[in-house]
Amino acid sequence: MSAEVLAEEFEVLESIYPDEFTKLSEREITIDVEPDDPVDGIEPLTLAFNVEYTDDYPDALPKFTLDATQGELDEAELEHLHDELQRVGEENLGMAMTFTLVAHLRERLSALMREREERERHEAAEKERKALEAEEARTRGTPVTLESFHAWKVKFDKEMAVKRAREEEEKLKGLSAKEREEFKKSQTRLSGRQLFERDTNLAALEEDVEDDGVSVDISQYDRTAREEEETEEDHLTFSDSD
Repeated sequence: MSAEVLAEEFEVLESIYPDEFTKLSEREITIDVEPDDPVDGIEPLTLAFNVEYTDDYPDALPKFTLDATQGELDEAELEHLHDELQRVGEENLGMAMTFTLVAHLRERLSALMREREERERHEAAEKERKALEAEEARTRGTPVTLESFHAWKVKFDKEMAVKRAREEEEKLKGLSAKEREEFKKSQTRLSGRQLFERDTNLAALEEDVEDDGVSVDISQYDRTAREEEETEEDHLTFSDSD
């Protein structure tokens, strides 16, 4: 391409990108490229698109490099962008292609920012999920089985017995000899539950006695009562005759 034709393309590019375009020489330029649709909350991403035009341009691709000027791009991402620009340039051989290359680069930077936003959202959701699972595991505790409950019950009963013994020992220390004796006697008295169980046993004993055939003749009781009443009446009548 002649210098005049290339200068004409530079003039068009400078009018489109007045703040981003920098002419380094008659055949070299740099354009600062930003995403055409930035994503809020994501680190800004800007590249320097360095282009060197050969004598065969536009029938041959210009030489170009990419440098991150804001934000970070790893080697794999830079290589992928470079390969895409190669493909787009080959599709536009024979015509001025710099604007097309910059436009594609702006689109790809926007896509990269959206991918990063989605990745950050996914990582945040995964982090929250793991935190919830950890909290549930912490509050859920160990599942209770019959065996584990029995083991706990035995241990608990032993601890309670030791605790009661210590409490009684401390209580006895503050009592006089007579009060300690009374306290010990109170410990031997039957509790309400023991009394209830004893009454139940007595009731069962009475049922056993009835089953063995022991009974009371009510008629005998009535005859004895009548004889006593008649004797009393005779005594009263005799006293009145005097």
